[in-house]
Amino acid sequence: MMPQVRHILYATDLSHNSAYAFRYAVDFALKHDSKISLLHVLEPLPVTAAALAEAMLPQEQLQKLRNEKRSYTLDKIRKRLKFFCEKELPDDPESQARIASVIVTQGFAADEILQKADELDCDAIIMGTHGKGLLAHTFLGSTAKRVLRRTRKPVFVIPLPKGETDITFHDD
Repeated sequence: MMPQVRHILYATDLSHNSAYAFRYAVDFALKHDSKISLLHVLEPLPVTAAALAEAMLPQEQLQKLRNEKRSYTLDKIRKRLKFFCEKELPDDPESQARIASVIVTQGFAADEILQKADELDCDAIIMGTHGKGLLAHTFLGSTAKRVLRRTRKPVFVIPLPKGETDITFHDD
């Protein structure tokens, strides 16, 4: 017997074609009568950039910049979610209600995805991946690879298309 999927974690990098993978998450949620939590992870600055920022800016100003970035990202997710719902689910408030939470956190993407999937008791993870470089068709993205290696939950990795799609975001 297949285990029931009650809660899906949709991890997004907010790239232009990220709604392509979100389309899969919504479809999966509808088919399994489950809810969705959206997660975006703000990656830390590289060590040298972080050291330089800490040396040049007071701690309060650094924290203010971090908070502003988090607020900006939450606002961006909400706008994209609204756009997506208006385009994909215009007459379907039931589908829109499946969005249980929108989470923006800081850390390393794979670590945060795995931690939130456990904290939220998610039954599945859906994420998009970009093909980069000459070996794009042979290897998954590094974040997707790390998540797959370290979880026992089902992970659905959606290859994001190159170029424009019918739901490409143009708000950057």
